[in-house]
Amino acid sequence: MKKLFATLCLLMVTVAGVASGQTQVEPDTALRMLNAQQQQFEKGVVRVADNVYTAVGFHGANTSMIVGTDGVIIVDTLFGPTSASKAAEAFRQYSDKPVKAIIYTHSHGDHIGGASAFVGDEKPDIYGTETFGSAEGVNKAVDPVTQKRNIRQFGRKLSSSEITNRGVAPAGTDDGDRGKGFLPPTVTVPSSGLKTTIAGVEIEFHIGPGETDDAMFIWLPKEKVLLAGDNFYSSFPNLYAIRGTAYRDVLNWSESVGKMAALKPHVVVPGHTMPIQGQEAATTALKDYSEAIRSVYDQTVRGINAGKGPDQLAHEVKLPEHLKDKPYLIEFYGSVPHAVRAIYAGLLGWYDGNPTTLNPLNPLEPKVKAQKIAKLAGGINKLTEQMNAALANQDYQWALELSEHLKWLDDGDRKLARTVKIEALRELAAREYNAPNRNYYLSYANELESGQLSELWF
Repeated sequence: MKKLFATLCLLMVTVAGVASGQTQVEPDTALRMLNAQQQQFEKGVVRVADNVYTAVGFHGANTSMIVGTDGVIIVDTLFGPTSASKAAEAFRQYSDKPVKAIIYTHSHGDHIGGASAFVGDEKPDIYGTETFGSAEGVNKAVDPVTQKRNIRQFGRKLSSSEITNRGVAPAGTDDGDRGKGFLPPTVTVPSSGLKTTIAGVEIEFHIGPGETDDAMFIWLPKEKVLLAGDNFYSSFPNLYAIRGTAYRDVLNWSESVGKMAALKPHVVVPGHTMPIQGQEAATTALKDYSEAIRSVYDQTVRGINAGKGPDQLAHEVKLPEHLKDKPYLIEFYGSVPHAVRAIYAGLLGWYDGNPTTLNPLNPLEPKVKAQKIAKLAGGINKLTEQMNAALANQDYQWALELSEHLKWLDDGDRKLARTVKIEALRELAAREYNAPNRNYYLSYANELESGQLSELWF
């Protein structure tokens, strides 16, 4: 843990001066930051209290074991029985008591898919919320595209030389048996929560919507241990996932984390990344997290009511100065600009209220707009020259956008546009310390290069 703390302090220095919401830095800095973040999910079992153990790095998420008088309680069960069985074996070094209960903090697949690996002859009670199963909230009709975007966000098809990690999880997890160990809940936690005793352990279930609507956090009052689920992990939270999600109620998320902080835990066990131990450190982290989420929300709402659109706000909203360099708020997984856009769309929808902006009531279709941009540039050749110049000048985002216009033009060099787009994507990826952004850029570039994407996608 001392090594991890020292590395986190180094990360704070590294990002000092980097504007919140800007996750582009020099390539060597981005890589160094992501490599340092790897320590947050090094495989091992962490003893967080005399009778509480957390297995980190056995898959993307964490799983925990609470040892009671005549049995143990498992909180979250990883993605599938292969990874879960390895964690269960590691837990058995500390207790061979039977599993009396399994608790799902929420219904994301990486927390529920390995339950069978923990179960023996004695069938445990399995706890979930009344709304369990509503984690994604995305219409099944769009599953084909969200699945593709999921692969890109997590870099599931990237080579070993391209992949770093997933921000709050290691890359290269064993997903071949995903979900095959899932066991449905047998005990429903009511909306008012639940206080009970399991295997002699006093335990409290608190409903806490945030990353998902069906989330809850678990409090052990005697041990002063809080198991947070995915409402807290060491990264700015993923208030919007670029794979595609319904609106995650940001205000609820902030309030749920605030309720966790009010318990003043001595340890907080995140859904991903290392536990934070010590009352001051754990409680401060939760307070800061809640404040950071609320600040982004409040700034966005003020901007909306001042008449600003999502593009402007995504560049203006920043974390408060006293929070921006906190190691658990660095944008390895979530992103402030993504959050701002999600809040805007979640509260108002796609239209920014200005009929003349980039989101007008009746925008030009892409091909017509490209023709007008080319004319404005002085013709297709001039547009092509500007695209090449942007790439040469390392203005990669502008090169990317100009290549998008060129590809729509019948007389444009579409092969060149594709080549420029691929290079620009890879250069942007190299500068990203936000893992989902980095993985998405690289995955998309590879799909373009291999011809997997149609002209429509390109």
